[in-house]
Amino acid sequence: MSTSTAVIELSGIGRRFAGDPPVDVLHDVDLTIGAGEFVAIVGPSGSGKSTLLNILGLLDSPTAGRYLLDGIDTATVNHRGRARLRAGRLGFVFQAFQLLPQLTVRENVSLGGLYLGLSLRERGRRADVLLDRVGLGHRRDARPATLSGGERQRVAIARALVADPSVLLADEPTGNLDTASAAAVLTLFAELHTEGATIAMITHDPGVADRAARSVRIVDGRVDGRVDG
Repeated sequence: MSTSTAVIELSGIGRRFAGDPPVDVLHDVDLTIGAGEFVAIVGPSGSGKSTLLNILGLLDSPTAGRYLLDGIDTATVNHRGRARLRAGRLGFVFQAFQLLPQLTVRENVSLGGLYLGLSLRERGRRADVLLDRVGLGHRRDARPATLSGGERQRVAIARALVADPSVLLADEPTGNLDTASAAAVLTLFAELHTEGATIAMITHDPGVADRAARSVRIVDGRVDGRVDG
């Protein structure tokens, strides 16, 4: 851990889905991610990575254990409060980019600050700064369809950073990219980490996980305790 300040603290997290019989997808997961860390959570398909990401992203709630985000016990926060936490403290980068095709690159990025109540001018200013940071300032007026896959993912990263989140959650961020584009995106993550960003990246690829400063492995819904980095 790079600092003593924990952004994410999971203690005894479990997730059970109703059924006959019920299905336990996560079992007693403990995980701490400190401010400024770049952590990869790596595991095969069906290991529980997606369920864990949904809990980290406040898109789902655990059925056991405790999740603290920036010291806030997420179980004590109502639906509206969870939405505020999600908008203000979490940035999401998805495998499929999730850009709106009818909007320009700049407009897509500015959407990242929409739910914070920022003015249109401030959202645009932040979008311009971040597009320059990811090397796409010259494409700010382009539409997503005219960009390469790697460029679209860099736009998505810029959008995720507009709200200045406590942690960037990346879900298989290189899954739809060719080798060169994937390498460029991972280099960008490494640079953001060096600049102080906190990143939690879900991946099935050990080679991608190796680019993180630390990796933990999840198998059959359990973090196996081996930590690299």
